[in-house]
Parts: sequence; C-alpha cells; structure tokens
Amino acid sequence: MSLPQIQHTNINEYLNREDIVRETIDQIRRDFDVFGMEITFSGKLDNVYHEMHPQVKALLDQLLAGNSEQLYTLLYRIDISDQSIINAAQELSQYNHVEVIAHQIILRDLQKVLTRRYFKEESQNKKIE
Repeated sequence: MSLPQIQHTNINEYLNREDIVRETIDQIRRDFDVFGMEITFSGKLDNVYHEMHPQVKALLDQLLAGNSEQLYTLLYRIDISDQSIINAAQELSQYNHVEVIAHQIILRDLQKVLTRRYFKEESQNKKIE
C-alpha cells in the first residue's frame, strides 16, 4: 500500500468504504466537539461528502457569526493553513469562502485517517517480516 494522494478531484474515491467514512466522520466530530458542536451522519454511504459538506459549512457559519477566533482555533487544530485555503479556493472556484474551508476540513480529516491507516499497516508489515 502506498501513501494515498488525496486531491480535490478524487476525494469521493476514498469516501466509498464504510470503515474509512466512519473514521473520517469520527475525526470531524472530534474536531467540532471541542466547541460543543455536533455532526450527524445518516449512515448512508452514498453521497457522504454531500451530507457532510453542508453540515460543516453551517457549523463554520455559526463560528464566524459568534467568534471568529474559534474558527482560527479549529483550523489550527485540524492543521489547515491559510495557503491551503487559498490554493483550494483557486481550484474550487464554484465554492464560496466558507464552502472552501468546509471542503478543506473534510479533505484534511480524510487525509489524517488514511495516513494513520497507512502507517499502521506499514508497522504491522514490519512486524510480520
């Protein structure tokens, strides 16, 4: 297994496996739980991205309306840089600024899940050898 290269264009390829979807949603939930915000999931695997994106966007809107400092804290916690948002905004011109950030949160949390899985598998393979 090689380290997955997740792009804006191939995110749905990775959101078609239940175990990856559930881990990604759990990661997103943990990130927002710090602020007392809840993410729900219907359990349906088809169109997971389109279920999560509006929810994340709505929570971001709440953070922006209340205390933008919390938004910066969230982005720092998730590890999303200003530059990654700028780059994504250029690639996702159909999205407004908050939609781009919501997309980046989903993408980054998916990357975290896949990276953990990759290194866990690498570690297990070394133990077998």
